[in-house]
Amino acid sequence: MKHFLRMLVQVCLYFYCKCLWRCLKFVVRKLTGRCELQRICYSTKPGAGRTMKIESSLRSSKNKLLQNSVSVHPDAIEKTIDAIMELKRINPDVNPQLGVSLQACLLQIVGYRNLIAEVEKLRREPYDSEDPQHEEMLLKLWKCLKPDFPLEARISKQWCEIGFQGDDPKTDFRGMGLLGLYNLLYFAECDAAAAQQILSDSLQPKYREVTKEELSKFSKAEWEKKKFDKAIGYSFAIVGINITDLAYNLLVSGALKTHFYNVAPEAPTLSHFQQTFCYLMHEFHKFWIEEDPLDIMEFNRVREKFHKRILKQLQNPNMALCPHFAASESLINL
Repeated sequence: MKHFLRMLVQVCLYFYCKCLWRCLKFVVRKLTGRCELQRICYSTKPGAGRTMKIESSLRSSKNKLLQNSVSVHPDAIEKTIDAIMELKRINPDVNPQLGVSLQACLLQIVGYRNLIAEVEKLRREPYDSEDPQHEEMLLKLWKCLKPDFPLEARISKQWCEIGFQGDDPKTDFRGMGLLGLYNLLYFAECDAAAAQQILSDSLQPKYREVTKEELSKFSKAEWEKKKFDKAIGYSFAIVGINITDLAYNLLVSGALKTHFYNVAPEAPTLSHFQQTFCYLMHEFHKFWIEEDPLDIMEFNRVREKFHKRILKQLQNPNMALCPHFAASESLINL
């Protein structure tokens, strides 16, 4: 009975809030002479803050045109903006900036949705050793990471040197499909020095300095173990595939909207996703050293802690995970 009453109260509260919110919007429009879309664009600076408010407003609208505007084809965005302006009885000659701002927001919203589809397609495509393009990418990965050490054979224990589990890397791509290979190759090609350094550090891990405060927290048994233990490394390629999974989940859950809406002036692309992967690899490597795990069995704990840290950062609407990729200058006048 209590459960039923609780549900009844929640349902009543939901409908009450929804009706109250619509009434409030109507009153504010009458008082200001502006619709909600106008108020958002004029009062919120470009970036995630504005785009996420516009997206929420469109999705929660009762009007089908507004609801469907977040999923139109990119080529239909201009036409959709014209239809929205007409629906809201907004004169584009009097409010020229509104159309530009709405178009920028819709390009980001629709682009994010299309990016999920593109990334999902790569994730679902399995690595095929019979496909020349797949093989070429894999061999290129080796050359980028180990330029001074030729690969002796396609099937070789040498693959373990860059962090694969066996003598044929194709089995390691099962979880993330081609997406894992695309990301690793992008990192190795576009940030070669950093990728090679992280690979080297993963094979020859370094201790971080232990502070006196941390030292006091160790039990005698933990300190004795730590004195004789070496710093723990990790398998570079396997961790790269694992971080690809983390980036994929951040994307699909919508958590990366904050980042992409701040760094992409228009539609976020696969390159934006791969740049984010590079950033996550950098940050995870530093985080791993900071955590200084006792053994590789702690990997899942460290990864989960890192995941929560990134999620917390993305709760800030002004957050851009990799500032050097930010397009803030392009966003100023949108």
